[in-house]
Amino acid sequence: MSSIPANESHITSYPKFIGRSLWLATEGSFAFYAWMTMLTALFLVGANAWANQVAGGMIGTNMTDQVSWGLYIANFTFMVGLAAGGVMMVIPAYLYHDRKMHDVVIIGELLAVAAIVMCLMFVVADLGRPDRFWHMIPGIGKFNFPISMLTWDVIVLNVYLVLNLHICGYLLYMRFLGRKPNPTWYIPFVMISIVWAISIHTVTAFLYCGLGGRPFWNTALLAPRFLASAFVSGPSFIIVSMVLIKKLTKVGGLDDPIATLTKIIRVTILINLLMVASELFTEFYTGGSHVSAAKYLFFGLHGKTALVPWTWTAIGLNVTAALLFLWPGILSLRWRPLLVAACCMAFTGTWIEKGMGLIIPGFIPSTLHEIVEYVPSQLEWKVTVGIWAFGLMVFTIAIKTALPTLKRPAEH
Repeated sequence: MSSIPANESHITSYPKFIGRSLWLATEGSFAFYAWMTMLTALFLVGANAWANQVAGGMIGTNMTDQVSWGLYIANFTFMVGLAAGGVMMVIPAYLYHDRKMHDVVIIGELLAVAAIVMCLMFVVADLGRPDRFWHMIPGIGKFNFPISMLTWDVIVLNVYLVLNLHICGYLLYMRFLGRKPNPTWYIPFVMISIVWAISIHTVTAFLYCGLGGRPFWNTALLAPRFLASAFVSGPSFIIVSMVLIKKLTKVGGLDDPIATLTKIIRVTILINLLMVASELFTEFYTGGSHVSAAKYLFFGLHGKTALVPWTWTAIGLNVTAALLFLWPGILSLRWRPLLVAACCMAFTGTWIEKGMGLIIPGFIPSTLHEIVEYVPSQLEWKVTVGIWAFGLMVFTIAIKTALPTLKRPAEH
């Protein structure tokens, strides 16, 4: 609790809150400093690679006229889902009044903030001339609203970021002041964020399936698949985060939220696999000229098989994870390492399925029936690792700042 007087002005108390937050974010053990040093080093490697990309042009990547979206947009798509997946903590906490979930729901909201920051960074990385980003600023450039789906995506992502920043910032500030949060100042925004979480992934899916020249994406199941996979990857990441928080800090009350999220993944991972199976049946059983992209993805086409190992790795990971989640013993504390392994497999499988397994085959074959394969360059991997490192730094600092709101007597 803070010793801030109840009648002190926000003009003086808020700078103290910022100072306290900075202290909490930078104070820690040797392991914390080692973790942050490693992430900083990786981020600097990525920043250097991006600077070289800006200076030398997109020729440094392996993207071409035929495959114009690559690893950056694949990660962007996945990150939108990770941000939306955080709502799986918000819904039980606020709609179903799960008290134990409510105590730790800020973890999901902070994950949404970090994921959206990474989304925006991947979009900037994909711009050949990032200095021209101003063209999309309303009133200065041509925003093309409401015609452009890209414009809609920019709006929903930034609004979702602002919503979660407000919710997290307000709750942490009230905790700093030692006051009970006023529901009027955050509950309406929480309810809006639940709907908005659905919208960010729906709009992203519409961005793809609205491209008539890319038949691989022209499916009504794309938006539901995006949401189902988001509700696998988001809770999986949160479970691993809570296991680490419980192990490394004195935070208690995490076992019940972990069990709730595990039960959610049991359902969503099966729904996701069902939708994938439905897509495969439609593509391969009915055949037609538009099945070429699916054939390339799963079996290769005319000797071109760059994506085949990715695809079958994702299927293997997702099916194995689904079987592990369905096993009743996975909820036992004794098998907690197995739960973490299942979450990691589901997370990685979804990353492949929704990234490289979705974006790249949309361009192969091209609209002129050319088969030009794409394999990310070393520069692209460096930039990607740098952005992931920065996102993990944001999430780590946010969790460190929020730890006082989470700490309570450990469970017995």
